[in-house]
Amino acid sequence: MTAADDLLRLENQLCFALVTAARNVVAVYRPILEPLGLTHPQYLVMLALWERSPRALSDLAADLALEPATVSPLVKRLEKEGLVARQRSARDERRLDIILTDAGLAVRERALDVPGQVMAAVGMDVGEVAALRDGVARFAGRTTRA
Repeated sequence: MTAADDLLRLENQLCFALVTAARNVVAVYRPILEPLGLTHPQYLVMLALWERSPRALSDLAADLALEPATVSPLVKRLEKEGLVARQRSARDERRLDIILTDAGLAVRERALDVPGQVMAAVGMDVGEVAALRDGVARFAGRTTRA
């Protein structure tokens, strides 16, 4: 087998490693988030809102690196669950802001244990997780410029 052939092996593909890792990460989070009543995508929305609320759907989608059409159903589901609400912006009445409800803020307190549970589940400490995250983020930044 030549070096060129070796480059085409499935196990040597970056795309395969990333897709597999993404699927496995979601599987690790699933049982941890279940008691909070959140799916992994909903958890990401809540993380963004816990950082800053209120915010427009377009701002939320941009921070999540998703299209607004993808985020909108997530927000609607969270609104149905009573964790967020949509209200007219005080600065621009044409804009709908997404805000956390008291119930959404309460879930944050329960979510404080999520990162520790994830690290325990994968057998990594804060430094290892940060190094992996930063490496993947650097890669992601390069792919958006390509």
